Amino acid sequence: MTDDARKAGGEARAAKLSAERRREIAKKAADSRWAKEGGLPKALFGSEESPLMIGDIPIDCYVLEDGRRVLTQESFLVAMGRAAKAKGGHGVRTSVDKTPPFLAASNLKPLIEKEVSGSTKAIEFLSTNGARVWGFPAELLPQTCRVYLAARDQGLLHYTQHHVAERADILVRALASVGIAALVDEATGYQEVRDRKALSALLDQYINQELAAWAKRFPDEFYRQMFRLRDWQYPTASGAKPGVVGKYTTDIVYDRLAPGIVKELERVNPKNEKGNRRAKHHQFLTEDVGHPALAQHLHAVIGLMRASSTWDQFKDLLDRAFPRKGDTLRLEID
Repeated sequence: MTDDARKAGGEARAAKLSAERRREIAKKAADSRWAKEGGLPKALFGSEESPLMIGDIPIDCYVLEDGRRVLTQESFLVAMGRAAKAKGGHGVRTSVDKTPPFLAASNLKPLIEKEVSGSTKAIEFLSTNGARVWGFPAELLPQTCRVYLAARDQGLLHYTQHHVAERADILVRALASVGIAALVDEATGYQEVRDRKALSALLDQYINQELAAWAKRFPDEFYRQMFRLRDWQYPTASGAKPGVVGKYTTDIVYDRLAPGIVKELERVNPKNEKGNRRAKHHQFLTEDVGHPALAQHLHAVIGLMRASSTWDQFKDLLDRAFPRKGDTLRLEID
């Protein structure tokens, strides 16, 4: 076959392809050329069709030809509770000083040297299907979690970072639990016969347990009404709540749930030397009794708040309807 014939045949086949298919073929060809010119590492294992599942979040992960384990950039960010894309739809990648933006906040920098080892630089590689992908080292995920948890323990978090710290807490607990299972499997040889998705399923189980523990129990309306009655701006400019809100919550809620409950919660969930607790009190309430009782009490309390015009009026109604456990009931005296 002559070159002209080959060219004509190729053009005829190309004409039959859809525009999307032609773009896909062109992209793969360009990626292949770039890999040869730029020396991009290639993934030998991994696929978007079989991601690691963390709760209901799919984490696309790969093992590169040089042995590095990587998580795709989008998966990494979503796992941390951040948007998969930065504003404008662009990826996050790495800043000039090789620190990813999710670690570049000034309040986190003092903790990075202690909690992060190895590279934090984004990695560009070819996935198993030949697509160019940006990712981060897999070991950076638990290390990043530890940075946010250390910042939380030291009271360094900005209010916009609290949700990331909560997600980090969930991830660290779950990954630690699955990590010991993987080590046992390797030591006993069970890894050779277990189902390939067994660890992922175990991780999913732990994640669901942790998510349940972190489930939001206090509706925003509770705080909105409290701020209204105290004549405070809601939300505050910083997003943080005044320190006295914790004392109000203890008085309005926990003191009135059951006798001795505050003392027991403070025993199992004590403050550290910095005055912070490792968890929220409601996380120690039981699912079958404690949480339903909390929800019922909050529903009634919010109703009293809405019916009140002042803080004193609300407290008077609260004391009548839900006296503190152990208090003597007030009697009406003419």
